[in-house]
Amino acid sequence: MHKFHIPVMGLGFTIDTPVKVAPYGISSVISIVDDGLIEKMREYYSRKIGIPYSVISEKVKDYRAERITNYLNLIDQLVSEKFAEVKNSIHEKGEEIHKYIEMLPDVSEIKKKFYELIESGSAVKKDIQKWIHDNIRAGSIDVNIMTKVDSENYSGDEKLPVEFNDAHAALRGFANSKLNSSLVLSAGMNPRLYGYLEKFDDFYPDVNGFLRKKITLKVSDYRSAIIQGKFLAKKGLWVSEYRIESGLNCGGHLFATDGFLMGPILEEFKNKRDELINTTHEIYIGALRNKNRYYPSSPFNIKITAQGGIGTSKEQDFLLNYYQLDSVGWGTPFLLVPEVVNIDPQTMELLRNAKESDLYLSDISPLGVPFNSVKNNSQDLEKQELIDKGRPGSSCPKKFLTFNTEFTEDPICSASRQYQYLKIKELESKNLSEADYNREFDKVVDKACLCVGLGNSAMLKNNLEIKGNSKGVSVCPGPNMAYFDKILSLREMVDHIYGRKNFLSANERPNFFLKELKLYIEYLKKLIAESGTQISEKQIKYYQTFQSNLSNGIEYYKKLYLDYKEKYEHFKSDFLHELELLRSELSKVIFEKELETEDSFMEHHR
Repeated sequence: MHKFHIPVMGLGFTIDTPVKVAPYGISSVISIVDDGLIEKMREYYSRKIGIPYSVISEKVKDYRAERITNYLNLIDQLVSEKFAEVKNSIHEKGEEIHKYIEMLPDVSEIKKKFYELIESGSAVKKDIQKWIHDNIRAGSIDVNIMTKVDSENYSGDEKLPVEFNDAHAALRGFANSKLNSSLVLSAGMNPRLYGYLEKFDDFYPDVNGFLRKKITLKVSDYRSAIIQGKFLAKKGLWVSEYRIESGLNCGGHLFATDGFLMGPILEEFKNKRDELINTTHEIYIGALRNKNRYYPSSPFNIKITAQGGIGTSKEQDFLLNYYQLDSVGWGTPFLLVPEVVNIDPQTMELLRNAKESDLYLSDISPLGVPFNSVKNNSQDLEKQELIDKGRPGSSCPKKFLTFNTEFTEDPICSASRQYQYLKIKELESKNLSEADYNREFDKVVDKACLCVGLGNSAMLKNNLEIKGNSKGVSVCPGPNMAYFDKILSLREMVDHIYGRKNFLSANERPNFFLKELKLYIEYLKKLIAESGTQISEKQIKYYQTFQSNLSNGIEYYKKLYLDYKEKYEHFKSDFLHELELLRSELSKVIFEKELETEDSFMEHHR
């Protein structure tokens, strides 16, 4: 129905977004990592609509999966009921069905046909009702699992089997649900988790060639896509969608490429789409034959979608038309749409007023990968209060990011009070200079409890009791947040996406390709600065490759502009000028570093 989707945001921001948008044909993604939050939301909605609620306690053997299954079934029920109300509203004033239709893109054939029926005057209400039932669809209730968030779990001191790991249990919870939707796998390949998919029939085609549950891979480039696609195809599993995300110009955790930019990456997907389909299809049907399962005679379709930093209808149209994408993700701007996401007033005001200088690439994630954040969020303020009191770190109530075994046999989280106490004790024993100690200390206490911080928004928005834990909110907007400063309704945001209205702030907003390029140049500068003066040959080679990839990307954008500046309106007149300024900035990066490094580094470049 729509040419955009709402990606997953944090643990709580989009945990019930499908209830609010799927009845209007808009697809969105729920995070299914935090089973505790999910259980609270199931109780909340059960009470709200007046249906019996029975708690699934941690004493239940498979409580994580059962909580997730029951919640997803409830969300499916809520969406189905609301969607039925939308369709049946034609018998009353028709406000809901008109809202559904009006939000569709103006080029939609469904939209055109609906208004033809209404305006003709000849169609009776019964005929219009039948047409509505036959032609409109609800949005998809998709779910997300970060493959790295797969901690082991215990019953007392006994380690549970691998299928009770966090990601495995979440996968089982989705697989056992009634949903007919997609599982979005992000954060890289987890072979053990991918193998677990084989155990569930819903991921295989039935005798009619229907996939009840589909697989979407969030990928950074074509190479990653085809490797993972082949891996899954060998298990008889089809990837229905490859979702390309900008390495730096998006929200949440960031998985930067080695200088490969979004434009060239999308170009490769465009040119090799058939290769991707045909290569994986041959492997796929062979695997299904070996499993004695139904296999399709022709390949299933593959969707190619993208997200990261898109902020105007012209940029969306360019991505859809030139790169032939099936959908474009809009995440960060929806953080200013309280009708759609769970966001508390304090955090929403912080985001509404955020400027470019307030949005930054942080090291707060215990996963050890960069994380986009905003200054002065309430979780960071609480974190600083604990540091000032001499008690840094979190009590670690949820333990989803327990991966560190530096000081303990059992993994703990680097944001936990336990880890930070032990690490600071180690620093104190090293007799470091004051400057070195402070620098290392700041690195330790910078880690934040994202398990709590990224879920608290849903608790606060829905007036749910937070017992014992921090009430701070971690929020993860992309850099695009700097260019939106208005609180909007769902309909207003959709009108902005389709170019019917413009709600950008007065701040000058760069082209999203150029913004990503600038972010990568800054990222490369940071990598070099952190390497110090003792740069190894391996590092030199990596930086050169990184710079070369960015240079190739600049050449690609220059040619793209010259070839298509008249056809696609998203290219502003100053695009080439801004591109050349960034080329000049990039050319100075390594040169400036050469002046600071040892003779061996200089000699290498001679």
